[in-house]
Amino acid sequence: MPDDEPTTQELKEDQRRREAAERHQAETASDEHETAQHERRAEKADYLREKLQEREESERRRGG
Repeated sequence: MPDDEPTTQELKEDQRRREAAERHQAETASDEHETAQHERRAEKADYLREKLQEREESERRRGG
């Protein structure tokens, strides 16, 4: 992997931060529509983090 590309671990951490930020935004949103939008974004970040976890485990099993 080229040096300028983030590692799977870095990508997972980025998604964890995005999820936390979106959950905070959902808690402080001014209306239901905004709350729902932030909750969906948080769920997407969590989903992507889980997929990155699967990728990391697969890479580990392959020795890469």
